[in-house]
Amino acid sequence: MLRLEPRPQPSKFWGYGSPILALLVTVLIGIALFMALGKDPVKGLLVFFWEPIKSQYALGELMVKATPLLLIGLGLAVCFRSNVWNIGAEGQYLIGAIFASGVALQAEATTSAWIVLPILLAGVVGGMLWAGIAALLRDKFNASEILVSLMLVYVAVLVLSYMVDSPWKDPLGHNFPQTKNFEAVTHIPRLFKGSRVSIGLLIALVGVAVLWVFLFRTRAGFAQQVGGLAPAAARYAGFSSRKALWIALLTSGGAAGLAGALEVAGPLGQLTPYVPAGYGFAAIIVAFVGRLHPVGMVFSAVLMSMFYIGGELAQSRLGLPKSLTGVFQGLLLFSLLACDTLIAYRVRLKLAAPAAAGAK
Repeated sequence: MLRLEPRPQPSKFWGYGSPILALLVTVLIGIALFMALGKDPVKGLLVFFWEPIKSQYALGELMVKATPLLLIGLGLAVCFRSNVWNIGAEGQYLIGAIFASGVALQAEATTSAWIVLPILLAGVVGGMLWAGIAALLRDKFNASEILVSLMLVYVAVLVLSYMVDSPWKDPLGHNFPQTKNFEAVTHIPRLFKGSRVSIGLLIALVGVAVLWVFLFRTRAGFAQQVGGLAPAAARYAGFSSRKALWIALLTSGGAAGLAGALEVAGPLGQLTPYVPAGYGFAAIIVAFVGRLHPVGMVFSAVLMSMFYIGGELAQSRLGLPKSLTGVFQGLLLFSLLACDTLIAYRVRLKLAAPAAAGAK
């Protein structure tokens, strides 16, 4: 009988190296998957790992996908380090997009370009309000933030469907459930001519620096992490668990809402039913593959965006379903969890005890 036995001292090297090992395992399983589907595995791997970086335009699209993943992942890292399990970042992302769209729809052609700032702030507020529901229910009624935040995702999807199919529906949109195209003044400024990369990338990178300082150079960040690792020690030190809960969920919700605002006022330019792209769920993988470290999440966000673009290209060039993106994301997370388990535990074979001797 096999059993897991805790290792006396888990390897620090493999603690940081396991994401790379998990990626290699994912690639090997991906090769087997391509072969099982009758596709050339070399072409399949090129679609996922070479096509997204082979040109300047491809790199720009990679950054467009990586920006919301990184922003949401940074917020989730605060939650997870605080032992607060926000699984509903997708809903907070959607509500942020809805709030931002509400402001963008008020703009006219003569409106000042400074309206971009209220649009982004509206997205942050929307995400924080949606995460605040989970925080309130956890704080006042001890409701599981896992279930509450996850269920609120489906409520957010219904709110989105209602808004684009009724009050905000474009009367000139040929009956499609979508808003009108936002005015040009509402569009997020782009960094490069001919590219869709916006200042959202700079905001995300600033967020990386801010989160690093907060987590590792401030007393408040230390209090957040102590509360997650050792709640009893945090209470003894006088750190408030309620405060940590609210900070974690509001920060996470605000980051997700900001990502939603950047998406609708950036690449999309309108609110549509296709805003839900799974970024909120994929960002959970981004956070853990990046080891809940701001710098590590930069690389994991880029990797996850490669999976998104690779899945789209695999659909058009190889005739594979777009759901292959989710398959690769799931494989990466499963491989990472398996590697982490083997880092913390060793597998032992426990022999069955011999049967007791019969009575003489």
